[in-house]
Amino acid sequence: MRFDLDSATRRRLGYRVIDHIDNFFSSLPDRAVQLPAGQRSFDPLSNPLPEAGADAESLLDNIFGELVDKGFHVPSANYFGLMNPTPTYIGVLAELIVAGLNPQLATTKRSQLASKIEHETVRWVGERVGWSGDFNGTFTTGGNEANFSGLALALAAKFPSVIEDGISSLGVRPVLYASTEAHHSVDKSAGLLGIGRKALRRVPLTRNLQLDPQILEQTITADLAGGLKPFCVVATAGTTNSGAVDDLVALAETCRRHDLWLHVDGAYGGSVIFSDRHRGLVGGIEQADSITIDPHKWLAMPLAAGVILTRHPEMLERAFAVAAPYMPQAAESRNVDNSRISTQWTRRMNSLKLWLTLRVHGRRAYEEHIDRQLRLAGSFVSWLANSEHFEQAAPQVLPIVVFRFKARRLGPEALAAAHSAIVEEVTGTGQRWISETKINGESVLRMMVISYLTEQRHLQALQEALTAAAQALA
Repeated sequence: MRFDLDSATRRRLGYRVIDHIDNFFSSLPDRAVQLPAGQRSFDPLSNPLPEAGADAESLLDNIFGELVDKGFHVPSANYFGLMNPTPTYIGVLAELIVAGLNPQLATTKRSQLASKIEHETVRWVGERVGWSGDFNGTFTTGGNEANFSGLALALAAKFPSVIEDGISSLGVRPVLYASTEAHHSVDKSAGLLGIGRKALRRVPLTRNLQLDPQILEQTITADLAGGLKPFCVVATAGTTNSGAVDDLVALAETCRRHDLWLHVDGAYGGSVIFSDRHRGLVGGIEQADSITIDPHKWLAMPLAAGVILTRHPEMLERAFAVAAPYMPQAAESRNVDNSRISTQWTRRMNSLKLWLTLRVHGRRAYEEHIDRQLRLAGSFVSWLANSEHFEQAAPQVLPIVVFRFKARRLGPEALAAAHSAIVEEVTGTGQRWISETKINGESVLRMMVISYLTEQRHLQALQEALTAAAQALA
């Protein structure tokens, strides 16, 4: 089969795929997350490389059916796992448009409207942060790239020569600070940037699971006395484990006092800026020098979409701009080419899905979405307060709830084993999914409301499954 399909074939195949997607979306309120435990297979595929083509219609039907029947479905309303949402359908259609048009956003001259849409979307997000005047940013593949970019901006700001001459030229050892709950991408970024993971200071948590400002102050003072060069604090707005939000106001004051760059990893929780009612949960985020937000988390975008923003836009070019004679220049453009402010060169249009969702549904739809999920999580906390078998293990700030089995006679290892058994029992049928994690080194159970399809009935079914698992364990 040739690549240039005729119009009739394109339409027939396209409508067929849309029908499959529509049926899948219709099933999500009650769809199981995965197959029952005994039916799951993790063996690799062993098909030989096809030399000749096959019937496209049959293949599309087969692969879609296989992915649905045997897949792991994070868009299900019964998924209470990590930060992978049910994507908005408008976002799905936007992805189809982007795949079909395949715009290249490296330069404005080659993608005039596509680049302007991305810049406008970045402006919308920055305005919700509370910034006015000059700020800029760019879409990324996700939080890892965005956090990497934030640390690169901090390096470029505090050590201007490092981009050309490297870390080894500084003559001092730069250090940065993050909480013990900070995302693993901070460790990864420190290694990739050449700072070294040993230069990352993991600061203990307060009782509210926030980075402890007092210990941070003591650590900075000790590092300065030891001849080291602190340059950046990474605060977290919505940790993966517990949803905790660091005291951004206090950390901003510490950074001002010591002339440090404040980067806020708000990959998940930063999206609460779209809610007028709950924006106070990330109060002080506007004082950050750079911010990570992942629309493919709480803003319900299809993978992948991250954003890095900074109120020091000149640092984007200092950190990332590289001249290339073959790149077309648009001298009349008021927007900086994306390739000059990003780690990426080839640039996919990851902004269209958020731009279109906001145009179709409006910001107030996110206000309702955020408020509803917070209320559902709060109702789960209320259930825990009256549960015979479980108790809350940490404060609930965002729609993430961590809790533990009520078995005080159990030691840490036995409690972790009990939690693992409960997770296996609750997820064994494949209908729903929760997880076990660790908070301050202690085993806890974790659930979060992430799908906009999740209703009280789904939480009630989860509570019944948890109760049954606890009774079986007892």
